Amino acid sequence: MPYRPKRPCSYPGCPILTDGHFCEQHEKEEAKRYEKYDRDPAVKKRYNRTWKRIRDRYIAAHPLCERCERNGRITPAMEVHHIKPLSQGGSNDFANLMSLCTPCHSEITARDGGRWGNR
Repeated sequence: MPYRPKRPCSYPGCPILTDGHFCEQHEKEEAKRYEKYDRDPAVKKRYNRTWKRIRDRYIAAHPLCERCERNGRITPAMEVHHIKPLSQGGSNDFANLMSLCTPCHSEITARDGGRWGNR
């Protein structure tokens, strides 16, 4: 399957061609900016270093996407999903977590109204 043509980085004035929105250098800068200014402080507080440790342990124990496995596909898990969101009283217990590939996690988040403001 052919690849899409590369496009210029979305950072103002950067001519570097990239497959994503930003080149490698500006992607890091944009992520820092997002964390500092755009991310809700309550969310920032819940997803700290402790969460990253829990997430890493869960991914190590469940390396495949649990949703894809149920459908007979083998896909590496990239993200950990809270079955009952923390904002609704969920916890970081392994019983409330699910390892997912990025497409499955995006689909669930969009359906549940997560990142797009329908919480």
